[in-house]
Amino acid sequence: MVSFPQINLDPLRRLWDSGTAPVSQALLKHLTVDEGEIRAILAEARAQLPTTEALLLGKPQAGKSSLIRGLTGVSAEIIGQGFRPHTQHTQRYAYPSADLPLLIFTDTVGLGDIGKPTAELLTELTQDLDPDPETGVKAQILVLVVKITDFATGSLREIARQLKSQYPHLPCLLAVTCLHEVYPRLETEHPPYPPEFPDLLRAFEQIKTDFAPHWDEAVLLDFTLEEDGFNPVFYGLEALGEKLTALLPEAEARAIHQLLEGETEKRLGGLYRDVARRYILAFSIAAATLAAAPLPFATMPVLTALQVSLVGLLGQLYGQTLSPSQAGGVVSAIAGGFLAQAVGRELVKFVPGFGSALAASWAAAYTWSLGEGACVYFGDLMGGKKPDLKKIRAAMEQSWRRNHSAEGLEKSG
Repeated sequence: MVSFPQINLDPLRRLWDSGTAPVSQALLKHLTVDEGEIRAILAEARAQLPTTEALLLGKPQAGKSSLIRGLTGVSAEIIGQGFRPHTQHTQRYAYPSADLPLLIFTDTVGLGDIGKPTAELLTELTQDLDPDPETGVKAQILVLVVKITDFATGSLREIARQLKSQYPHLPCLLAVTCLHEVYPRLETEHPPYPPEFPDLLRAFEQIKTDFAPHWDEAVLLDFTLEEDGFNPVFYGLEALGEKLTALLPEAEARAIHQLLEGETEKRLGGLYRDVARRYILAFSIAAATLAAAPLPFATMPVLTALQVSLVGLLGQLYGQTLSPSQAGGVVSAIAGGFLAQAVGRELVKFVPGFGSALAASWAAAYTWSLGEGACVYFGDLMGGKKPDLKKIRAAMEQSWRRNHSAEGLEKSG
């Protein structure tokens, strides 16, 4: 169970009552969350995830990035930008983020290049495969990625042999890629899976023989780009999922299955949102407290500063570091038609007695809605997707209808 820090709102109420200036600066000081505290929350949540660490062995252009693209649904550009140096000869890509990874891919850089020190690479790989002294053994799998036209794989076979000799229980998947390169000359479409072209099958059997007995499962894949004209783009993806789930422990296998079925995005999004909502609740209560002031428009600058601060904090939770001006830009982009409601919230203060109470409820609901919209926005970015404005607005509208009263806010918290 993930625990959350508590934000004390009493100083904010005393601050407003005393009229101390500048209100906005003091307000943001009280609502600032320490980065170390955020890291501790995410570390606790990360321990609950069935993270699979996949070690990808293959030459350049063998299709390793395409395999990641097929499993995650993330674009090639985002994957390329997401790789981070890990050791001298390896790089890593964590999906959907380094803070809460479901999949961690370790890629060997330049394997097969002339003069590449195989011994040094093996030393680095064994360090990755040895149990972490703090977290213990994690689910791991070795994936050998071989292009179907490549039979000069001596260095790759030797590395696979040594790794399997040292780690005999490490599951190994042999993924043979780029199938369309050996299709008959006039064949421009994928056949029903699995393909049965004689030349392709002979090449597949030869590669399996070359790498025997170091692999446990083998699969044929052809992951292309849309502009290549092949349909489906991820040919063999279902078979890949079946092979992975056969080799991984139950929890990790279930996570892979959910990922391919599109369920994992919702589950991980929910995990992030559960953390985020604790902060959204505190900011919403603060917004209601400030909006209860009787003078119209006096609280607008303060509430704007508060909501910009909220968006900046949520971005930090999702791995996006924003300046105040950038956070303000996100607020403007996702709030849209809610601006008119914000102005209306201020105008109702002219109604004696009734106006301030209603404005407080509306301020809280608007702040909560903004937070929910920001979670969708940052969630899309985290998944390597372009933020969907319609989906963001729908989330805000749903939150607004649910939280437009104090009772609704209590239920959401």
